[in-house]
Amino acid sequence: MKVIQLSDVQQFSAEKMKKNNLFQSPRFFLDVYCFEPGQEQKGHIHGEQDKVYLVLEGEGTFQVGTEKRVLKPGQGTMAPAGETHGVLNHTQARLTVLVFVAPNP
Repeated sequence: MKVIQLSDVQQFSAEKMKKNNLFQSPRFFLDVYCFEPGQEQKGHIHGEQDKVYLVLEGEGTFQVGTEKRVLKPGQGTMAPAGETHGVLNHTQARLTVLVFVAPNP
């Protein structure tokens, strides 16, 4: 059985948002995205994958389709396949987000 300690796998990068993989299979992947202040995941589309974002720490501006909302710890949203989605850390603090994608691209 693979067991992880979340604090051990969270890494940040000064250059860009950092994706840290926790678990994956041919059917899904689960990552923690780590954003320094001002970093973003630009809006993009996955044609075949649904994506779920869940804020662990900090707050960020999340886009799904044409809607943008600020989410805080404990809040999440889903970007269905075919919808534009992205994240911006608009704050001066770090942002960590649990990200689930299925099926694995």
